[in-house]
Amino acid sequence: MTPYVVTKRAVDVSASLIGLALLSPLLVAVAVAVKLDSPGPALFRHERIGRGRRKFLLLKFRSMTHGASGRDVTVAGDARVTRVGRLLRRTKIDELPQLWNVLVGDMSLVGPRPEVDRYVRMFASDYDDILQVRPGITDLAAIEYRDEERILAASRDPDAEYCRIVLPAKIALYRRYLAERSLRTDFVILARTFAAILR
Repeated sequence: MTPYVVTKRAVDVSASLIGLALLSPLLVAVAVAVKLDSPGPALFRHERIGRGRRKFLLLKFRSMTHGASGRDVTVAGDARVTRVGRLLRRTKIDELPQLWNVLVGDMSLVGPRPEVDRYVRMFASDYDDILQVRPGITDLAAIEYRDEERILAASRDPDAEYCRIVLPAKIALYRRYLAERSLRTDFVILARTFAAILR
């Protein structure tokens, strides 16, 4: 492994441990709010494809009604999203449990966002390169498409829009990250992510 990879993993482990410890009161409070708002578990587990095409369960705070089915993509105003879920998704607090995914090695703090198997197979040749690294909680595409739900809501066919326009644009940003990745790039992306959340 390169020094960058070793250092990146050390940063991931340290930051996720510290984050989970410092944010534990918030995590407990959010879990309680999710449980009180609607029936079902506080956490949502969803299978994604990670480095080397290994499947793993991505963790989020549940933001939809338990057992809800429907399209893979979510649009603004989606009836499946709960009252508390709308706040969690807007502030990205629903993503905080992924610090555990980072700690155990499924993910990194920064890296291409993990996708479901359907989309990975749809863009198989692109993901041959992308899945050489751990997926991340945030990246250039997550910042650029922070309002993805609103963008898709404006389309008559959100699923088709995602496959034709949004995901290819994200993949281009994933490839840009692969070409430019460094510790400095990671810290810049983290800083831009925090700034976007606070706007």
